[in-house]
Amino acid sequence: MVPLDHAVTTGPIVPGARLDHLVGQLAECGVDAVVLHKGCLRRVRAEHFQGMSLIVHLSASTCRAADPDAKYLVATVAEAVRLGADAVSVHVNVGSRDEARQIADLAGVAEACDRWSVPLLAMMYPRGPATRDPRDPALIAHAVAIAADLGADIVKTVYPGSAAAMRDVTRAAGVPVLVAGGPQHAAGDLLDQIGAALRGGAAGVAIGRNIALADDPAATARKVADLVHGQSEPEAIIQ
Repeated sequence: MVPLDHAVTTGPIVPGARLDHLVGQLAECGVDAVVLHKGCLRRVRAEHFQGMSLIVHLSASTCRAADPDAKYLVATVAEAVRLGADAVSVHVNVGSRDEARQIADLAGVAEACDRWSVPLLAMMYPRGPATRDPRDPALIAHAVAIAADLGADIVKTVYPGSAAAMRDVTRAAGVPVLVAGGPQHAAGDLLDQIGAALRGGAAGVAIGRNIALADDPAATARKVADLVHGQSEPEAIIQ
């Protein structure tokens, strides 16, 4: 999965004129789904989604806000259905000052997804003033449990640092868990992290910047897809 929802949060990482080309490349390189905000769909051709899923992101915030961890809803499940979405996603920062509203929004979206028969991806991050270590496996497991118990079908969260710690998270999850790519990594480091996450029981990965900002996004997407889909070992892909 490749999230491309960064422009609202931090500013554009993919120029608008290049978005359609990038999405087309991803569709040809084994990517299973992309995450986009609703307005982006005006600039992306529908044929790219004949073999790749579209996830419409319902949450937003900006890094320039007084509280950048305060996520809020900017689209509805019904709107996403009208746009042809295969699923929707919601972002929750567990431990943030605005946690109560974000969790309530997650529950409300889950109910709407149930009515519309739309899968729900919950992006769950331990993040807030009292969060000392956002990679603490116990915190990550708690964040995943919140999403699962409130109706999410799949969860995206941070990598806890090792295959063993990842296993602690996935064993308790109850739903498939995807690992976020996080800050930009060297290609070899990124693939090593993906391999460890998969050995720890992750169902896949959700990597945005590390693909979109790569020197060759298509080649990077293909390497990641081959690794996730079990067609290559990390040592072979890095060569």
